[in-house]
Amino acid sequence: MFFIYRLNERQYDKIKKYKAELPNPAISIVFPWGFKFIEKRVAMEPLTVQTLQMLRKHDQIALIWKDQKITYQTLHEKITGYASLLDNKPCTKVAIFAENRLEWVYAFYAGWKKGCINIPIDAMSSADEVAYVLEDAQPEIVFCSEKSRVVMEQAISQSPHKPHMYVFEEISADPGRSEAAAPDFPEVKADDTAVFIYTSGTTGSPKGVMLSYRNLYTNINDVSQHIPIYKPQYRVMVLLPMHHILPLLGSLICPLYVGATAVMCPSLASEDVLATLQDHKVNIIIGVPKFYEKIRKGVRDKINKSIVAKLVFKLAALINSPALSKKIFKQVHAKMGGEIMYLVCGGAAIDPETQRDYRTLGFDMLLGYGMTEAAPMITFTRPGTGKSGASGQSLTCTTVKIEQGEVLAQGANIMQGYYNRPEETAEVLKDGWLHTGDLGQLDDNGFLTITGRKKEIIVISTGKNINPAEVEAKLKKINFLITEVGVYARGDLLQAVIFPDFQALHDQGVVNIKEMFFSKVIDQYNKNVSDYKRIRNIGICKTELPKTRLGKLKRFELEFIIEKGKESKRSAVPEQEFEELLVLKKYLKEQTHQTIYCDDHLEIDLGLDSLDRVSLQVFLKNTFGIDEQENIFLDYPTVGKMADFIRENKKKITVEAIQWGDVFKTKLAVRLPRTWLTLSVIRVFGAWFLYMYFRVRGEGIENLPDKPCIIAPNHQSYFDGPFVAMFFKFKFLKRTYFYAKAKHVRYWWLKFLAGTNNIIIMDIDKNLKLSMQKMAEALKRGKNVIIFPEGTRSRDGRIGVFKKTFAILSRELNVPVVPVAISGAYQALPAGSVFPKFFKPIRVRFLKPVYPERFSYEEIREKVLTLIQSGIK
Repeated sequence: MFFIYRLNERQYDKIKKYKAELPNPAISIVFPWGFKFIEKRVAMEPLTVQTLQMLRKHDQIALIWKDQKITYQTLHEKITGYASLLDNKPCTKVAIFAENRLEWVYAFYAGWKKGCINIPIDAMSSADEVAYVLEDAQPEIVFCSEKSRVVMEQAISQSPHKPHMYVFEEISADPGRSEAAAPDFPEVKADDTAVFIYTSGTTGSPKGVMLSYRNLYTNINDVSQHIPIYKPQYRVMVLLPMHHILPLLGSLICPLYVGATAVMCPSLASEDVLATLQDHKVNIIIGVPKFYEKIRKGVRDKINKSIVAKLVFKLAALINSPALSKKIFKQVHAKMGGEIMYLVCGGAAIDPETQRDYRTLGFDMLLGYGMTEAAPMITFTRPGTGKSGASGQSLTCTTVKIEQGEVLAQGANIMQGYYNRPEETAEVLKDGWLHTGDLGQLDDNGFLTITGRKKEIIVISTGKNINPAEVEAKLKKINFLITEVGVYARGDLLQAVIFPDFQALHDQGVVNIKEMFFSKVIDQYNKNVSDYKRIRNIGICKTELPKTRLGKLKRFELEFIIEKGKESKRSAVPEQEFEELLVLKKYLKEQTHQTIYCDDHLEIDLGLDSLDRVSLQVFLKNTFGIDEQENIFLDYPTVGKMADFIRENKKKITVEAIQWGDVFKTKLAVRLPRTWLTLSVIRVFGAWFLYMYFRVRGEGIENLPDKPCIIAPNHQSYFDGPFVAMFFKFKFLKRTYFYAKAKHVRYWWLKFLAGTNNIIIMDIDKNLKLSMQKMAEALKRGKNVIIFPEGTRSRDGRIGVFKKTFAILSRELNVPVVPVAISGAYQALPAGSVFPKFFKPIRVRFLKPVYPERFSYEEIREKVLTLIQSGIK
């Protein structure tokens, strides 16, 4: 077997130095000279690793935990003591189920000292998940902490396998102290299995990845010898949970192997992280994108508050000198202890902009790509180099290639296989190559860029392939208000789940969150992609999207969040109830027909639209005497916060039903838009243009009554208003009023046109009630009003949810509703299109009026909806 090492000529002279460390019988040395390659083969002896010692003695501090400093001598003594606990019964496997702590390290190395296979278990696992691992791996001994004890006991009771359990807090301070510590850590064989690492399960049941000492050593050797970022004088922060191979190897095993110091951070809380960095002068941090993005956001927020700081940051980015940036942003470095050498990032893809910002700040961020099956690294960034968006170059021990778009890796770091799963092992290990399942690209310099996950590629019925990661990246670039976004398919239609920046939404005064994202993000994205890649629906998530502990998106859970998220997120913690909350919850339950919880977001969870918010404002005034406040839904977006506001500001509690008739009786000094001659000109030329551009035909115009009415068309395109109006006689058109959303009429000349052409400007975000009163005033003055019941145009051609606005106006003012069925307009101008398609057939059918009589709002709405649905068939 041959492995390719890309070395320069000087490195070739040093090959004998690495001879004993290389795990293969031969290596192939390749010199890149121009466009040609000269290859030399050097015979090497097989590595008979009988002398590997994963932990030696050194004359310095090995571990730091808060105020405790554990020397290597003490560490060996502790390990020996814990190892003595394993003498009670035969033991081949040891499981550890606890949060990061000193005892975790003692137990882990104690297992190795006794020649056992170590099995770290995620401390956040449920009893069912722990029982699964116990039954699958069958360790004879398990270590846990008092914090994780209950879960472990439940897991043991559920599992047919019954290991012996040790609780850290119940182990004597110095177990086995009377036994002298072994002079050295015992030798191991390279091909012995060292650990089982259970995968996080982004797409199914976890699998036990068997990693040998050779697998681990190969990674260690690369980052301590060939890419020497680990040095004995360095301090490495243990930040991430050690059940995962990245922090286990990178922040514990590797530092202790070379004789460095591992500094254990008490928690992921920002105050603990900063205190650890500052108190112990950490040199290397190993983190995941989420951790670095959080720090970066805090730094950028402070920079953006100062015009001078923003300018300096931009200049530093242009100059691109890390040495200069360290001086310019000295305070940022001091905040992080002032001794940071490398920021190592792995576990998931990081935003290239975040990577660039850290370089601008003067930090050397080293990105790596790998997986548990590669122990863990496959590629890594060399210090002082890097390419934006790339995950470095292959390790010296690893060969990487792209086959049909998939990343394949081969080398001594590749796992032995999945425990007790030969078939699944065979699926990923083929002819010595690890099939990673990731899609990627290799450039001419060997930099690997991951572009997505093979199993996550969406294949629609037409055979088209969609990479959701690419769609997500494009969506995030469009608007900074998106914190996270996940894309999945429902049938052949793409759906997006957005976790927004709620603070930024509040600062910008955004109330209609979903509508804002549709208009500002989705529509803009859809304009620039093929039809099959367009987003058809979105969901807004109040919490972060589901991810593994290291930040990989659990895409298979996205649909569950939208469809069943409400039922899944409820806790058993009882809510503190008081009179105002009970009254509010009863009202909301009647309006939404849902069970109401304090943490329900009025829009995201309960789906309150603009009209529902107006109804709630009227209810608050009638019931609690609370006058309308412009930012009430912005400042108090959840049921609990709204109830607290009511309790503090109420003037009375008198439950009253909403009387829309009283709302419309309010006298307003409303000045309706005037009708200029331009309306006739626009009608004539507009109708001529539409006739020429499309094949438009109308029918049922005789169904328009002579008295005031509400015209209610379905909404398929931006031309729907003109499509309807082109069939009106001028006399009818003159007394017919349209409405336009305030956000679409921002310029003075548009406002002028609206004021002279029968257009009522509505601000549905801030004052829908006033807008409804304006429409009511027009109807009372004998005018007609065109209202689109859906509120917004269709994004998939289907009829959306009908709002009750038109039904309320019809019932309270006793005016008929004329349903209008528009068909073909969506095909002529689908959502996301820029230019309409020529000569598309469009039909506009004016249906028989619906008179309110004694019907309820719901009945009027349903009658109009049913007529339109039948009219477009």
